[in-house]
Amino acid sequence: MEAVQDSFFPEKDALVVRVHPLSGVGRDLDYRVPDALAGKVVVGSLLRVPILNRHELAIVMERGVAPEIALSKLRFVAASEQPFPVLTEDLVKLARWMTGYYAASLDAVLETMIPGSVRKGMTQKILKHLRLARKLTGEEEETLEKKAKAQALVVRFLAAQPEGKSVQKNEMLERLHLSASCVDALVKKGIVEETHGAVERGAYDDELSGAEYVESQAHTLNEEQAAAVTSLKASLDAKTFRTHLLHGVTGSGKTEVYLQVLKKVLDEGGGAMLLVPEVALAPQTVGRLRARLDASGVKCVVWHSHLSEGERYDAWHALASGQARVVVGARSAVFAPIPNLRLIVVDEEHEPAYKQEEVPRYHGRDVAVYRASLCSALCILGSATPSMESLYNAKAGKYTLNLITKRIDDRQLPLMFVVDMTHEVRRGQGGQIFSRLLIDKMKDRLEKKEQTILFLNRRGYNTSLLCPDCGYLATCDHCSVTLIHHKAEGILRCHLCGFETRAPERCPKCHSPGIKWRGSGTQRIEEIAKAFLPTAKIVRIDADTMQKKNLFRSILADFRVGKIDVLVGTQMIAKGLDFPNVTLVGLVDADISLHLPDFRANERTFQLLVQVSGRAGRGERAGEVVVQTFLPYSGPIQYARAQDFTGFADDELESRREFNYPPYRHVVHHLFRGRNPEKLDFFTKEWAKKAAEALGSEVEIRGPSPAPIEKMKDFYRYQLWYFMPSVTRSMPKLIDLRNHFPFDKDIEDVIDTDAVNLS
Repeated sequence: MEAVQDSFFPEKDALVVRVHPLSGVGRDLDYRVPDALAGKVVVGSLLRVPILNRHELAIVMERGVAPEIALSKLRFVAASEQPFPVLTEDLVKLARWMTGYYAASLDAVLETMIPGSVRKGMTQKILKHLRLARKLTGEEEETLEKKAKAQALVVRFLAAQPEGKSVQKNEMLERLHLSASCVDALVKKGIVEETHGAVERGAYDDELSGAEYVESQAHTLNEEQAAAVTSLKASLDAKTFRTHLLHGVTGSGKTEVYLQVLKKVLDEGGGAMLLVPEVALAPQTVGRLRARLDASGVKCVVWHSHLSEGERYDAWHALASGQARVVVGARSAVFAPIPNLRLIVVDEEHEPAYKQEEVPRYHGRDVAVYRASLCSALCILGSATPSMESLYNAKAGKYTLNLITKRIDDRQLPLMFVVDMTHEVRRGQGGQIFSRLLIDKMKDRLEKKEQTILFLNRRGYNTSLLCPDCGYLATCDHCSVTLIHHKAEGILRCHLCGFETRAPERCPKCHSPGIKWRGSGTQRIEEIAKAFLPTAKIVRIDADTMQKKNLFRSILADFRVGKIDVLVGTQMIAKGLDFPNVTLVGLVDADISLHLPDFRANERTFQLLVQVSGRAGRGERAGEVVVQTFLPYSGPIQYARAQDFTGFADDELESRREFNYPPYRHVVHHLFRGRNPEKLDFFTKEWAKKAAEALGSEVEIRGPSPAPIEKMKDFYRYQLWYFMPSVTRSMPKLIDLRNHFPFDKDIEDVIDTDAVNLS
C-alpha cells in the first residue's frame, strides 16, 4: 500500500513531520504527510499515526524536517484529529524548554498541556435539526397516514412549527416516542431537511458564571494607577517581550489596571490570559472581567481543574479555534492555546499555589514569563507583597517596577494591633485561643452590624493527642505526622494520606483516661466563637467544609449581603475577598509559618499578615486587624504592623545574600522515595557521590538526609539539595547522570527545580 502511495508522492514535494507520540514511546518519530493532509498539518497539530500494528495520537513538533532514514521507508500519517492545532507554536517550544528546566519527560509536559478530553479524541457535540422541506400533496399525506403512521406524525409535528423554525431531532424523537428511522426515511424522500451544527456542550457552566455582580464600566484612575497604565501600554506598543512588576498595596485597584491594559490588547486584535492562584478564590475578579468583556462582545473562558471533561474541552476549543481570546484561570491556564498572545497577567504572583507539586513541577509564574518571551508579549506580575525573586529581578533591571502606594479613594490601610499571647496566658484572660482584645472587638462589630474574618491556617479541632502518663502521641501509621482531631466526626485524621481512626476516650497504649488534646484548628475556633457570640451567624470555610460544588461561591454570596457575621477559615479566605462591610480581621495564631524549617518562613509570614489584614477596611469604614502571637517582636510581624514592605524586603534580601539563598542562587530539591529505608539510604549516598563528580564545584550539594516528613504514605523519603547559579547550565548534567545511574526498581526520585515546598 505504501509503495502505491509513494508513486503519487514525488520525493521532492514530500512533507515530513517530526511528531511526539502521546502513548509513552518516549521519543520523536518521523512520518510522511499525504497530499490530502499537507495543508492541514502544522506545528502543534494532533495526528493519528501508525506505530507497529496500531494507530496512536501524536503531536507535530517540527514540520518540513530532513528524515533520519530513507524517505521510502517512512510511514504515512493516518489522519488529522482536529481542524486546527491543539498547541500553538510557542507552546511546542515551551514544552521543549520545560523538559530541560524542570527535568520532566516530554510525555509528562504534553499531558499537562493538552486536556485529557482532547487527548481522548473528544470532539464538539453535534446537534441535528429538522424542518419541513416542502408541503405534501394530498395524495402523499393519505399514503403516509395509511402506510407510515410514524412518518405522518413527524410531518404533522413539523408542520405545526412557526414558519422557518427548525426543531432539535433528539428532543422531537424523545417527545413523540419515535425512532430515528422514520425521520431518515422522510429525509431520503426530500420531505424533511436535516441540518447539523456544532455546539458547546453543557452550556459551559464553569462555576463562576454570574458569581458576583460587578459594574461593567471602567473606573476613574488615580494618579499612580494612571502612571502604571501608561507605562504598561508603552511596553505593549514596543511589541517586544517585557515584564512589569506591579507592586500595589492591598485595595489599590490593581485589577482595574489589568483591565485597562487588557482593553488595548483586545482592541488591537490580540489575546490575553489572567492567572490567579485559585479560580475559586477570585469570583469577583472573574465577575469584573466578564462584565467588562461582555460589554465589548469579547468572550472570556474560565480554565481550572474543577471543570468536567466536556467543559474543559469546550474551553479549549473556544480558545484553539479563535472563538475566545481571553482566558482566566489557575496555573494550568498558562498552557491555554491562545493565538496571537499579547498579554499575560499573573495576579498575586507571590502565591506558592502557582507551583505544581506533581510532575512536571513547574512554577506557573515563571512559565508565564518564559511563554511571554516566546510570544514577544507583555507579562504583568501583580502583588501587594511581591516575592523576593520578582523584587530582585526588578532591582536588577530585568523587570520594570510600577508602584501604587495608596488605596483607591485614599482609603486608609487597616490599623494593626499585635497581641502578645504570653501575657494573655499569664493573666488568664481569654485563654490561649482568643485574646480579650479580639473578643471585645468582635462583640463591638456584631453590635454595629459589621463583619469579621477569623483566620487560622490549620484545619480540624485539635492538632494532637498526647498521654501525659505514658507519653503516647497519636501518629499516622503511614506518615511521620501526628493525627488531627476532627471533633464533629469523632475521628483522628491524617491530612497527608487521609488515614482515619476513631478518636479514643482513653490512651490506646496505657488506657489512662487522662489523655490531653493539644493545639487548635478551625473547628475549635468556630466552636469557641459561637460560645461568646451566641447570636452571631458564624460560618467556617476550609477544605473539610467545602466539599460540595458551588458551596464556596454561595457562602461568599451570603457573606456579601450580610447574612453571615463572622467567617472562619484557612488560606481559602486569605486572598481574593473584597467585602466593604468587613472591618475586623483576626489572625488567631500568626506564628504557624514562622516555625517551619524553610528559608522563606519570614517572607511567607510577612506576606500572610499583609494579605489577610488587607481584607479589612475596603469600604467606607476603617478597618482593624488583631494579630495574636507569641513572638510579637519578630521582624515579619513588626514590619507588617508598620506596613513597611521596603524595610522588610531590604532585610530579607540581605539575609538571603549572606547565605547565598534564592534569589541569589537557584535551589533544586531532589527527593528519593522507597519502602526500604536501608536500601534508600544506600542509593541516595551513592547518587550523591556521582552527582558531586558530575556537577563539579560550581554546584553546592547538601545532603543526603531524611526529609522533614521522613515517611509519607508508607514511603520513606530522603533528600538532597543543589544550589546552582544557573539551572540551564547545570541541569543537563544532572539529567544525563539520572539517565545512566543504575537505580533500583524500588527507588523513585523526583527533581523539583526552584522548589517551594521544602517538606
